[in-house]
Order: sequence, then C-alpha cells, then structure tokens
Amino acid sequence: MQPSCISLFLSLHLEIKQYKDMNKKLLRIILTAILLLGAWLIEQKWNLPTWQLLLVYLVPYMLISYDILGEAIEGIKEGDPFDEDFLMSIATLGALFIGFLPGAETQFPEAVFVMLFFQVGELFEDYAEGKSRKSISSLMDIRPDSANVEREGKILAVSPETVTIGETIIIRPGEKIPMDGVVIEGSSSLNTVALTGESAPRNVGVGDNVISGCVNISGLLKVKVNKSFGESTASKIIDLVENASSHKSKNETFITKFAHIYTPIVVFLALGLAFIPPFFADSYSTSFAVWLYRALTFLVVSCPCALVISVPLTFFGGIGGASRKGILIKGGNFMSTLANAGIIVFDKTGTLTRGVFMVNAVHPDKLSENELLHMAAHVERFSTHPIAAALRQAYPNEADDCKIENVEEIAGHGIKALVNGHIVSVGNAKMMDDAGAKMHECEQCKHLVGTIIHVAIDGIYAGHILISDQIKEDSKVAISQLKKLGIRKTVMLTGDKQEVAAYVASELRLDDYQAELLPADKVEKVEQLLQAKPEGKSLAFVGDGINDAPVLARADIGISMGGLGSDAAIEAADVVLMDDKPSKIATAIKIARRTIRIAHENAWFAIAIKVAVLVLATFGLATMGMAVFADVGVMVLAVLNAMRALSV
Repeated sequence: MQPSCISLFLSLHLEIKQYKDMNKKLLRIILTAILLLGAWLIEQKWNLPTWQLLLVYLVPYMLISYDILGEAIEGIKEGDPFDEDFLMSIATLGALFIGFLPGAETQFPEAVFVMLFFQVGELFEDYAEGKSRKSISSLMDIRPDSANVEREGKILAVSPETVTIGETIIIRPGEKIPMDGVVIEGSSSLNTVALTGESAPRNVGVGDNVISGCVNISGLLKVKVNKSFGESTASKIIDLVENASSHKSKNETFITKFAHIYTPIVVFLALGLAFIPPFFADSYSTSFAVWLYRALTFLVVSCPCALVISVPLTFFGGIGGASRKGILIKGGNFMSTLANAGIIVFDKTGTLTRGVFMVNAVHPDKLSENELLHMAAHVERFSTHPIAAALRQAYPNEADDCKIENVEEIAGHGIKALVNGHIVSVGNAKMMDDAGAKMHECEQCKHLVGTIIHVAIDGIYAGHILISDQIKEDSKVAISQLKKLGIRKTVMLTGDKQEVAAYVASELRLDDYQAELLPADKVEKVEQLLQAKPEGKSLAFVGDGINDAPVLARADIGISMGGLGSDAAIEAADVVLMDDKPSKIATAIKIARRTIRIAHENAWFAIAIKVAVLVLATFGLATMGMAVFADVGVMVLAVLNAMRALSV
C-alpha cells in the first residue's frame, strides 16, 4: 500500500472512529437519562434503605462515568491527577456517599446528573472540534492520490510519490494537479479556490508554472514535473496547517499553565472547606455533612473545562477560517501578534506592484516603433531578466528570418548581439557610451515614471523604450482598509529608484517610504521602526518571501505574498497570502482580532461565572444544579462561542 493510500486510510479511519465514538457517547447519555429517571421513580415509590438506593443509582452512574473514572485513575498513576476528570470523579463520588454521614441527605440523583451533563458538554466539544477539523480537512483535500504519468509512450496511473522530477504528467479536465511543474503542452483554466479562497479561474498555457492543489477546469495539460511530491505546494500547505497547533499563542500557553496551578489549589481549598469549618460548630459530624456538600459543590464549579477547551478551540477555528480565505497563519502565537499590528512595512516589487514590467512608451529616432521593438526583442531573446521579458512580450513575433549571433550580456550595462549583420546594443546610458552612440534627453519621458532602455544600431542611437512596473489594482484598497483598521503607519522600503518609489508612495498614499535600499539597509530601517513603535503594538513586514527573508525574520510578524505557493514564501513567513492580494492583509488582521476577541470573551465569561458560583458555594447558597451550570453549562456556551471563529 502506497504512503498516500495509507494516509487516506488513516484519515478515514480516524473520522469513522470519531463518528462512532460520538454516537456511542450519545447512546450512553440517552440510556443514562432513562435509567436516572427510572431510579428516581423507584426512590419515590419505595422507601428503600440508603445502601439499596445507592445500588439503584450506581447503575446509571457507572454507565455514564466509567471512562471519566478510568481517566482519573490513569492520571493518578501517572502522577498528574489534577485535571477535570479527577475533580468530577471526587465530587460525584463524594455526592454518592455523603448520604451515609449522620444528619446528611442523600445526593444520589445529583451525582449522576453532574456526570450526565459533563458528558453532554464533552459531546458538544467533540462535535465542535470535529466540525473544525472537517472544515480544515475539506479545505486541505487538495492532494490527489494518483498521477497520470507518461512513460515509454504509455500513460500510467501511479502514486504521485513515485513520479520523479523531469517526468511528464497528464492532467485531464476536472482532475486535480498532483505535482508542481511547467506546462509544456496545452492551455486551460485552473480553479485555485482551495489555495487562494478566490473563485476566479487562472488561465495557463505553455511555459506557465502550475502548482499542486489546483483543479484543471477545461483543457488537457501536459506538465513537466519540477518538484517531488513531498516538496509540492499541496504537501507543504497541508503540513503547515496540520502543525499550526505546535505554535501556541500566549493565551493558550497561559491557560495550560493556569490549569495546572489552579486545579491543585482548588482541591486543597475544597478539603479545607470540608474539614476546617466543622471544628467551630456545635456538632462536628452534623456540620461536616453540610460543609462536605459545599466542598463537593465547590469542586464541581471549579473545573477549568471551559478555559482549557474553548481557548485552544477558538484559535484552531480561527486558523481554519483564515485558511478558507487563502490566508495561512502558522500558529496561534502569530495570530496574537497579527491582531496587535500597529505598523505595516511593505516591500514594493511583487508586493504593492505586480513585479511584471511592461512597455509603456516607445520613442524611436529613425526607425518605426515596431522596428525598434523588433531589434530590442531579438537581442533580449535569451535573457531571463524581467525587462527582457517585457520587451519580448511587447514584440512576440520572434519567429522570423532574422539571424541573431554573438549575443553578449554585459553586467550593469545591457546586452548586445549581431542581428542580420548589424551590431545592436540594448541597455542603459553606460551601454550607449560603450557603443559610441550619442543620446539625447526625451521631454516626454520627463513626465513618466519607469526605466529607460536605450537602443543603438552600429553605434548610432536608434531610440529608447520606457518600461515600468504596474501597481496592483488591489494595493490602493489594501492601504485604505488598513487605515480604517487603525494601523498607525504604513511604510514602503524598496531598492528601486527614488522617483519610482515616490510615485508609488504618492499613488497609494503611504505614510513614508525609503528608496534605493540594499537588503541590509532594509533590515536597518526595520530595526529603527521597531525601536520607535508604540508600546503593545507589533510591526508587520510584507514581502515576497525570497529577497526579503532577512526582514521577514526580523519583523515581529512576517507576511509573505505566496505567489500561489512559492516555497520560499511558505517557509520564510509567519503568515502567507496565497493569492498575492495586499487587501488580504486587512482580512487577516480582522480574522486575528476577531479570534482573540472570542478567546477573551470565553475566558472572562468562564472566570466571572465560576467566581460568582464559587462564592455562593462557599456560603452554602449554591445548589449542585448551579454548580453543574457553572462547569458544564459554561463549557458548552464557551465551545459554541468558539465555533464562531470558523465563520469568517
């Protein structure tokens, strides 16, 4: 059996097991309720001795509590007894046997009732956690179990783990892309909703990169694999979401530590409440029964279930809800930091701008615009530079009878080549000086922002082409939304020229910008901003996850434009935006703040109710029913509130 099949089998097995366990627990709850009613009717009809009545109530009690008693015994054996199972066991066993004390009333129904509602609360917890996991697992059901690979002229359906880098896979319409690669034949539209949360399809053709997890909508695609299955985007994302719980927030860590300190304290307080006050009463034995009942009520109330369960569940739900929007948050600790963001620092290229250069203007001297583009595109034919790609895109008709020879790339200057016997030089002013071509200033270009590419033919200046990056349509919306969320400062750090940076900052209405920076300079600027940030606020840096890795690591929280699954983006940042939309930053902050707010609501609600009922229990004003509400009722309400974090 292949590893993917094993993984699928285990996942299915766990889901079926959880479903069966919930049904089994529900059946136990129903049977216990019926048996409890029957025991109460027997108590009302026959005047049985206390020990016989105990036997009658022990039947529903053992049915509903055997697993909790077992967990309590296990905790004692392991030297860590102070948990909710221990508290519930001590409280209910005490309630069962308190009736044998002189002057005490029997509390048999209350003992069963407490365990019954505790299990009801557990059922709600199982349901909520199951719903959260199902939401995430359905979202992350993006890794296919088979791949159609072309081998020796045949198409074979194999496990993706067996496909090696360099092999060709076939993706038919309706199939999920199993592995990352490059399209070598065909064109299609891809459904990327599982990765980006966006329903708009993405068109791909020959030469385009495709990533695992997308669904092929229309055409047949042949893809050359460039990453192994374990390193594919889908595998990395699934691993990231599954392991998000390993990065606990300060709130979650505090709750865990709080429970370990709090539980033994309340146990000893309950013991003191049971044994000390009777010494000051006229009749120790009679008073002991009264104070023991209060102590048992105190124990039931003091269970920290609502805190221990609901707070981690809230963060789990928030992470799952964000994933559905194409926002990957690597843990609860990052969500806490994101919620407190006060300064957002942006990289420019690929973050606020598209990172794709386009020809904006063509100004020839003696040639036509088409001829100037023709020459420049031929010279730049084999270059991988983004500017070369822009020139080739502007003149795509390269399949002509032109003869290109002796292509030479000169670092920091440009490229020259022999085109049909003519030396064509394409580059900056330094390149023109080397070619001996005399340039002239262009009045039109003074009012435009971008990079000027000069062209010379046989040492004679032939004209220039203006190329510029494009601001993302989404960037202005993103800055506006961040301002509305109360972000105090938006800053852009870029290595680009001063005039280009000034133009982008002005268009987007950023608070500040710094231009012509090296990567080390960016880190230094972020250090300065970190020192000047307001108390209690965090600094987020938004970049592409490749060139900005040092700054992403230095910021309080690194947010990366995932580029539909860039490896570096997923690994370098704390938060990954899978569709490269800057406006998702505001969405991520809203989700983080809402999640933190729900966690705080649960914590304060649980503490307030418990403190109130604990005080009442100490003075004998709380019934066992009130104690059950303060424990199980609060837990159920907190769990239901935590489930709101899933819906974003």
